[in-house]
Amino acid sequence: MANLTKIDKELLSQIADMHGTPQGSFNIRKNGESIDRFSNEDIQIVSKKDKPGIDIIVKEGIKNKSVHIPVILTVGNFSDVVYNDFYIGKNADVLIVAGCGIHNATKENSQHDGIHAFHLEDGARVKYIEKHLGVGNGSGEKVLNPTTKVSMKKDTFFEMETIQLGGVSFADRKTSATLGDNAKLIIKEKILTDKSQIAKTQFDVKLKGKNSSVEVVSRSVAKNSSTQKFISKVYGQNECFGHVECDGIVVDNAKIESTPQIVCENINASLVHEAAIGKIAGDQIIKLQTLGLSKEEAENEIIKGFLS
Repeated sequence: MANLTKIDKELLSQIADMHGTPQGSFNIRKNGESIDRFSNEDIQIVSKKDKPGIDIIVKEGIKNKSVHIPVILTVGNFSDVVYNDFYIGKNADVLIVAGCGIHNATKENSQHDGIHAFHLEDGARVKYIEKHLGVGNGSGEKVLNPTTKVSMKKDTFFEMETIQLGGVSFADRKTSATLGDNAKLIIKEKILTDKSQIAKTQFDVKLKGKNSSVEVVSRSVAKNSSTQKFISKVYGQNECFGHVECDGIVVDNAKIESTPQIVCENINASLVHEAAIGKIAGDQIIKLQTLGLSKEEAENEIIKGFLS
């Protein structure tokens, strides 16, 4: 693998579980440039010619394969935009690990905007993991704005885990999906904000195909004076099922705004939404304090369990 610094390795470990050269295809992007890449006939990675980014081409019918495409930023006064397209072949089954880590020790801002588009052919299955992290003791902001677009043909399955690990000054996440017949989409979101950080999330899902389904589960914790805004829109356009669940914990003077929306456009659509926001229960803290934990330690343990 490329000559990586200690900071690079720590970021890759946390956002992509990379502790060395990963199995399968991979592409590592650092400060706007690809610094290391490997691909094979099962999963090809090709640079775009018209704009920054890559095409990831997953061969038809492959099983139990993976590709890692992490991005790291280690400088201030830098803004990076990348466009990645994933072409998932018919009946393929693949794990895709992405994510972005920013280490900013400067007074200038550091920003990454990743636009990912997934194109699933009939019968394809994808598990997609995207982790975001901001570290570094500089006063410059760490900004991450991910956009994910998913197009699912019939009998496809897409599971998406999005995790904001902390330290991100501002994030505006947009996810949209269109599902065909018998397609199933699962989205699991976990977000932690602190200090004056801001996190926005928007999901827009169209259940176009017969027997298509989506499940969105968002768990978030907002601490100090941070702010979070969650918006989900699910459109039932056929005989389908949709479920949206948003649970949040507010600590100190933080704020969480949740707006789950469902739009039924077919008499056979079944759509459900739930939202719950509140503080940590006092009896939970007291119970942990009786075991020797301080109030702060007790809160941290509860938050850790909630986001696990």
